[in-house]
Amino acid sequence: MNAGFSEQRVKMVDGQIRTTDVTSAPLLAALLDIPREAFIAPEQAALAYIDEDIRIADTPQGPRYLMEPSPLARLIQLADVGIDDRVLVVGCGCGYASAIFSRLARSVTALESDAALAEGARLVLSRLGFDNIDIVQGALQEGYSAAAPYDVIFIDGSVEEVPETLLAQLSEGGRLVAVEGYGNAGVARLFLKTTGIATGRRAFNAAIKPLPGFERAHAFEF
Repeated sequence: MNAGFSEQRVKMVDGQIRTTDVTSAPLLAALLDIPREAFIAPEQAALAYIDEDIRIADTPQGPRYLMEPSPLARLIQLADVGIDDRVLVVGCGCGYASAIFSRLARSVTALESDAALAEGARLVLSRLGFDNIDIVQGALQEGYSAAAPYDVIFIDGSVEEVPETLLAQLSEGGRLVAVEGYGNAGVARLFLKTTGIATGRRAFNAAIKPLPGFERAHAFEF
Protein backbone atom coordinates (compact mmCIF):
# COMPACT_ATOMS: atom_id res chain seq x y z
CA MET A 1 0.00 0.00 0.00
CA ASN A 2 0.98 3.62 -0.49
CA ALA A 3 3.70 4.69 1.97
CA GLY A 4 1.91 7.98 2.52
CA PHE A 5 -1.20 6.18 3.70
CA SER A 6 0.91 4.03 6.01
CA GLU A 7 2.25 7.17 7.65
CA GLN A 8 -1.27 8.55 7.94
CA ARG A 9 -2.38 5.35 9.68
CA VAL A 10 0.37 5.79 12.26
CA LYS A 11 -0.65 9.43 12.81
CA MET A 12 -4.31 8.36 13.14
CA VAL A 13 -3.48 5.78 15.78
CA ASP A 14 -1.09 8.03 17.70
CA GLY A 15 -3.10 11.24 17.43
CA GLN A 16 -6.73 10.10 17.41
CA ILE A 17 -6.87 6.60 18.92
CA ARG A 18 -4.29 6.27 21.71
CA THR A 19 -5.25 9.69 23.04
CA THR A 20 -8.81 8.46 23.76
CA ASP A 21 -7.79 5.60 26.08
CA VAL A 22 -7.73 2.85 23.47
CA THR A 23 -5.04 0.49 24.76
CA SER A 24 -5.91 -2.94 23.30
CA ALA A 25 -2.76 -4.14 21.54
CA PRO A 26 -4.58 -6.39 19.00
CA LEU A 27 -6.98 -3.58 18.13
CA LEU A 28 -4.20 -1.03 17.69
CA ALA A 29 -2.30 -3.50 15.49
CA ALA A 30 -5.37 -3.99 13.28
CA LEU A 31 -5.88 -0.24 12.95
CA LEU A 32 -2.24 0.21 11.95
CA ASP A 33 -2.40 -2.55 9.35
CA ILE A 34 -5.80 -2.29 7.66
CA PRO A 35 -5.86 0.24 4.77
CA ARG A 36 -8.83 2.46 5.60
CA GLU A 37 -8.45 4.22 2.25
CA ALA A 38 -9.30 0.98 0.42
CA PHE A 39 -12.85 1.02 1.79
CA ILE A 40 -13.93 4.36 0.32
CA ALA A 41 -14.15 5.74 -3.20
CA PRO A 42 -10.79 6.63 -4.80
CA GLU A 43 -11.78 10.30 -4.99
CA GLN A 44 -12.28 10.28 -1.20
CA ALA A 45 -9.00 8.55 -0.37
CA ALA A 46 -7.35 11.77 0.80
CA LEU A 47 -10.01 11.98 3.52
CA ALA A 48 -9.50 8.43 4.81
CA TYR A 49 -7.68 9.36 8.03
CA ILE A 50 -9.36 12.60 9.04
CA ASP A 51 -11.08 12.72 12.43
CA GLU A 52 -14.56 13.01 10.94
CA ASP A 53 -17.25 10.71 9.62
CA ILE A 54 -17.07 10.11 5.87
CA ARG A 55 -20.27 9.88 3.85
CA ILE A 56 -19.99 6.73 1.73
CA ALA A 57 -23.46 6.27 0.23
CA ASP A 58 -26.97 7.62 -0.11
CA THR A 59 -29.36 4.71 0.26
CA PRO A 60 -33.18 4.66 0.02
CA GLN A 61 -33.24 4.42 3.84
CA GLY A 62 -30.89 7.36 4.34
CA PRO A 63 -27.21 8.39 4.14
CA ARG A 64 -24.50 6.02 5.33
CA TYR A 65 -21.13 6.85 6.83
CA LEU A 66 -17.73 5.43 7.63
CA MET A 67 -17.46 6.19 11.33
CA GLU A 68 -14.81 8.56 12.66
CA PRO A 69 -11.76 6.53 13.82
CA SER A 70 -11.74 7.45 17.51
CA PRO A 71 -15.33 6.51 18.48
CA LEU A 72 -15.12 3.42 16.29
CA ALA A 73 -12.01 2.21 18.10
CA ARG A 74 -13.49 2.98 21.53
CA LEU A 75 -16.67 1.07 20.71
CA ILE A 76 -14.78 -1.95 19.40
CA GLN A 77 -12.57 -1.99 22.49
CA LEU A 78 -15.72 -1.86 24.64
CA ALA A 79 -16.87 -5.13 23.07
CA ASP A 80 -13.81 -6.92 24.54
CA VAL A 81 -13.55 -9.33 21.60
CA GLY A 82 -11.84 -12.69 22.14
CA ILE A 83 -10.07 -14.80 19.55
CA ASP A 84 -12.77 -17.48 19.66
CA ASP A 85 -15.71 -15.07 19.45
CA ARG A 86 -18.35 -15.04 16.75
CA VAL A 87 -19.28 -11.47 15.81
CA LEU A 88 -22.28 -9.91 14.08
CA VAL A 89 -21.73 -6.45 12.58
CA VAL A 90 -25.06 -4.73 11.96
CA GLY A 91 -24.74 -2.19 9.16
CA CYS A 92 -21.65 -3.51 7.40
CA GLY A 93 -21.50 -0.47 5.11
CA CYS A 94 -18.16 -0.36 3.33
CA GLY A 95 -16.78 -3.25 5.41
CA TYR A 96 -14.08 -1.43 7.39
CA ALA A 97 -15.39 -2.24 10.88
CA SER A 98 -15.96 -5.85 9.83
CA ALA A 99 -12.32 -6.06 8.72
CA ILE A 100 -11.16 -4.85 12.14
CA PHE A 101 -13.36 -7.37 13.95
CA SER A 102 -12.08 -10.15 11.69
CA ARG A 103 -8.57 -9.58 13.06
CA LEU A 104 -9.81 -9.92 16.63
CA ALA A 105 -12.38 -12.74 16.42
CA ARG A 106 -12.82 -16.22 15.00
CA SER A 107 -15.53 -15.23 12.52
CA VAL A 108 -17.64 -12.24 11.49
CA THR A 109 -21.12 -12.12 10.01
CA ALA A 110 -21.53 -8.74 8.33
CA LEU A 111 -25.17 -7.75 7.83
CA GLU A 112 -26.06 -5.08 5.27
CA SER A 113 -29.45 -3.97 3.95
CA ASP A 114 -28.21 -2.12 0.85
CA ALA A 115 -27.25 -4.36 -2.07
CA ALA A 116 -24.66 -1.98 -3.54
CA LEU A 117 -22.89 -1.48 -0.22
CA ALA A 118 -22.90 -5.23 0.45
CA GLU A 119 -21.37 -5.99 -2.93
CA GLY A 120 -18.75 -3.25 -2.57
CA ALA A 121 -17.74 -4.54 0.85
CA ARG A 122 -17.60 -8.10 -0.45
CA LEU A 123 -15.27 -7.10 -3.27
CA VAL A 124 -12.81 -5.09 -1.17
CA LEU A 125 -12.69 -7.62 1.66
CA SER A 126 -12.05 -10.44 -0.80
CA ARG A 127 -9.33 -8.43 -2.56
CA LEU A 128 -7.60 -7.74 0.75
CA GLY A 129 -7.71 -11.40 1.77
CA PHE A 130 -10.22 -11.34 4.64
CA ASP A 131 -11.55 -14.89 4.59
CA ASN A 132 -13.42 -15.17 7.90
CA ILE A 133 -16.15 -12.65 7.06
CA ASP A 134 -19.55 -13.72 5.73
CA ILE A 135 -21.49 -10.81 4.19
CA VAL A 136 -25.25 -11.29 4.27
CA GLN A 137 -28.07 -9.04 3.13
CA GLY A 138 -31.23 -8.30 5.10
CA ALA A 139 -33.10 -5.88 7.32
CA LEU A 140 -30.64 -4.52 9.88
CA GLN A 141 -33.07 -4.33 12.79
CA GLU A 142 -33.86 -8.04 12.37
CA GLY A 143 -30.27 -9.19 12.80
CA TYR A 144 -29.30 -12.51 11.24
CA SER A 145 -30.76 -15.35 13.26
CA ALA A 146 -29.52 -18.05 10.85
CA ALA A 147 -25.99 -17.76 12.27
CA ALA A 148 -26.96 -16.86 15.87
CA PRO A 149 -26.08 -16.87 18.69
CA TYR A 150 -23.22 -14.40 18.64
CA ASP A 151 -20.65 -13.61 21.31
CA VAL A 152 -20.49 -9.99 20.14
CA ILE A 153 -22.97 -7.82 18.25
CA PHE A 154 -21.84 -4.40 17.04
CA ILE A 155 -24.21 -1.78 15.61
CA ASP A 156 -22.25 0.44 13.22
CA GLY A 157 -24.09 3.73 13.74
CA SER A 158 -26.29 5.32 16.36
CA VAL A 159 -29.85 4.10 16.94
CA GLU A 160 -32.84 5.43 18.83
CA GLU A 161 -33.05 2.17 20.74
CA VAL A 162 -31.61 -1.35 20.48
CA PRO A 163 -34.32 -3.78 19.36
CA GLU A 164 -35.02 -6.90 21.40
CA THR A 165 -34.56 -8.90 18.19
CA LEU A 166 -30.82 -8.22 18.30
CA LEU A 167 -30.44 -8.80 22.03
CA ALA A 168 -32.14 -12.18 21.59
CA GLN A 169 -29.36 -13.23 19.22
CA LEU A 170 -26.65 -12.89 21.87
CA SER A 171 -25.10 -16.00 23.38
CA GLU A 172 -24.95 -16.44 27.15
CA GLY A 173 -22.23 -14.05 28.27
CA GLY A 174 -22.46 -12.24 24.94
CA ARG A 175 -21.98 -8.47 24.54
CA LEU A 176 -23.79 -5.98 22.34
CA VAL A 177 -22.24 -2.55 21.78
CA ALA A 178 -24.33 0.31 20.45
CA VAL A 179 -24.76 4.07 20.65
CA GLU A 180 -28.27 5.02 21.67
CA GLY A 181 -29.42 8.56 20.92
CA TYR A 182 -28.54 11.00 18.21
CA GLY A 183 -26.01 13.83 18.04
CA ASN A 184 -24.69 15.11 21.34
CA ALA A 185 -27.32 13.05 23.16
CA GLY A 186 -25.66 9.82 22.01
CA VAL A 187 -24.47 7.40 24.69
CA ALA A 188 -22.37 4.29 24.11
CA ARG A 189 -23.87 1.32 25.91
CA LEU A 190 -22.60 -2.17 26.61
CA PHE A 191 -25.29 -4.84 26.92
CA LEU A 192 -24.32 -8.10 28.63
CA LYS A 193 -26.46 -11.25 28.55
CA THR A 194 -26.49 -13.25 31.78
CA THR A 195 -28.97 -15.99 32.69
CA GLY A 196 -30.79 -15.27 29.47
CA ILE A 197 -31.36 -11.55 30.15
CA ALA A 198 -29.48 -8.71 28.44
CA THR A 199 -28.92 -5.61 30.54
CA GLY A 200 -27.15 -2.45 29.46
CA ARG A 201 -24.85 0.03 31.14
CA ARG A 202 -23.65 3.44 30.11
CA ALA A 203 -20.02 3.59 28.94
CA PHE A 204 -19.31 7.05 27.49
CA ASN A 205 -20.81 9.85 25.42
CA ALA A 206 -20.56 9.33 21.68
CA ALA A 207 -21.86 11.59 18.91
CA ILE A 208 -21.87 9.43 15.77
CA LYS A 209 -23.98 9.36 12.62
CA PRO A 210 -27.27 7.42 12.75
CA LEU A 211 -27.84 4.03 11.18
CA PRO A 212 -31.16 4.24 9.30
CA GLY A 213 -33.95 1.84 10.22
CA PHE A 214 -33.77 1.91 14.00
CA GLU A 215 -36.17 4.76 14.72
CA ARG A 216 -38.59 4.04 17.57
CA ALA A 217 -42.20 3.57 16.52
CA HIS A 218 -44.05 6.44 18.23
CA ALA A 219 -47.59 5.76 19.38
CA PHE A 220 -50.31 8.15 18.26
CA GLU A 221 -51.26 10.60 20.99
CA PHE A 222 -54.58 12.40 21.24
